Amino acid sequence: MGDVMCSGRSPVMNKHYPEQIRALPKFEGPFDAYRLAAQDCDVLFASYSAGTVVDPHAHETDNVGVITQGELLLTMDGKTERISVGEWYHVPANKEHAAKFEVETSEIELWFNERNT
Repeated sequence: MGDVMCSGRSPVMNKHYPEQIRALPKFEGPFDAYRLAAQDCDVLFASYSAGTVVDPHAHETDNVGVITQGELLLTMDGKTERISVGEWYHVPANKEHAAKFEVETSEIELWFNERNT
């Protein structure tokens, strides 16, 4: 995974998720999230402050996510898509993408590792 630049941490992380989620280990990365480990997948409960920008990057995981609060502006292949509450998105492994959060946003993100078959 390349370096990911992300401006700002979310002061709202503890507001949106239930106590059981807040008791999970914190994700070690460029944004605030709680990490639930699963076989061949990491599950992140992430929160972003309004104005957060994640610069273009790619990673080896195949990611899907659902917005639970706010919205995500996801840019891939030069096109920006607005992902709203309840909507799912997909970022294929090794696909360059960028994200922007104009409003306070939370999401559940699943990072699937490549499986050895």
